[in-house]
Amino acid sequence: MSEPSKDGPPTPLSSSQPSQKSMTKAERRELQERQRAAKAAQKQQQGQGQGQASSSASSRSKAQGAPQKKSESGRPRASSSAAPTSSRDVGGAARDGSGGIDSEGPKTRGLRIFSHFGLPKTSGHQVKGDIHPAIIRLGLQFSEFKICGANARCIAMLTAFKTVIQDYTTPAHNTLSRHLMTYLSPQISHLVAARPMSVTMGNAIRQLKLEISGSDIDLPEQDAKDALCHIIDNYIRDRIIIADEVIEDLAVKKIKDGDVVMTYARSSLVEKILIRAHALNKRFSVIVLDSRPLLEGKTLLRTLTSTTPPISCTYALLPALPSLIKEVSVVLVGAHSLHTNGSVYSRAGTAMVAMLAKEHSVPVMVCCETYKFSESIMLDAFGKNELAPLKFSPPEAPKPHSNLEVLDPLYDSTPPTCITAVVTEVGLIPPTSISSIPLALGKTSL
Repeated sequence: MSEPSKDGPPTPLSSSQPSQKSMTKAERRELQERQRAAKAAQKQQQGQGQGQASSSASSRSKAQGAPQKKSESGRPRASSSAAPTSSRDVGGAARDGSGGIDSEGPKTRGLRIFSHFGLPKTSGHQVKGDIHPAIIRLGLQFSEFKICGANARCIAMLTAFKTVIQDYTTPAHNTLSRHLMTYLSPQISHLVAARPMSVTMGNAIRQLKLEISGSDIDLPEQDAKDALCHIIDNYIRDRIIIADEVIEDLAVKKIKDGDVVMTYARSSLVEKILIRAHALNKRFSVIVLDSRPLLEGKTLLRTLTSTTPPISCTYALLPALPSLIKEVSVVLVGAHSLHTNGSVYSRAGTAMVAMLAKEHSVPVMVCCETYKFSESIMLDAFGKNELAPLKFSPPEAPKPHSNLEVLDPLYDSTPPTCITAVVTEVGLIPPTSISSIPLALGKTSL
């Protein structure tokens, strides 16, 4: 058997020894070698082989005893097999293609074990594609948390889509039912790039795409666009506004005179329920629990105390929960999403409130619209989550480029065993029956 040459393919084997199978393996090995050589040549031509050069220099210095080559910052650049030498390496700083540390602040936050969490984008993230100005403005509001909350984000997105649809013009030799979905795709991608999509937004987008695909191709373009905007208005009215009114009627009945109602952070639906109960002259007090980084409970507190007469409120941070839970009659919390296995995905800290309430036999009522239902299973808040932006960190928090990192997950998962009932527009549902919500709506899926 002859050896392969350095400048060309290996010399053919004698025809008496190899079988067809061995020839196929040899050809495969030869192809792999050629591909590796082509990739190496391409990297050298592009002039971006700095990381490879430093890595090869490091390996040569390791073999020959030479000192490591220093990077532009003056620090020795360690080889890929070397152990991390700083807490930034252990903390999971993002690395670029050349092996260096990515200098973008928000992308380097958090340990590597949390690197899959949705990271907030800066307000100046790049606009890609033909993006409508209304979507660009909405993306900035999402990334800066000026619009926060599942309902508020969904309503703002659908309202922006109405503007996009009205300004849309079907190109020649195309139909609105097909091309409009293609036009909406970069708009949706821009919003997702600004902040990870919520379950409510995903459900609304799927419903909108279904309606677009079912549009009558014989309708005039303006009539078809008006029909889609009317469908969006009906979705907001039926699935959010009217649904909230029905939930208010059901939840208010659970508040009695003399009750102490505890709520956590801020839910727009829970806020409406408390104001509605106060308007019905029910005498009760509210304990507003809050926590960093968003401190949303302060907004709820201002709303409740601005009523006439003001609602009696107590404001406390989450560490005060064990001392206050003994006085509570019922816990009312909102939800970001509901899941098939009965778990509730909500603001981080909700699970702690629900678990401690269960230990003290305090009923926990989750107030949530059915359009927040997701057919996925949520076992914990580790597989999927979102990090709060750095601007919400306290002043005493470590700087982004120090040896310490600020980790602020926005959500947690409350197990169904800690929930008494979920109040929806189709009634009070035990957490073990959340998977029956589509059937209650007369559908096989949302």
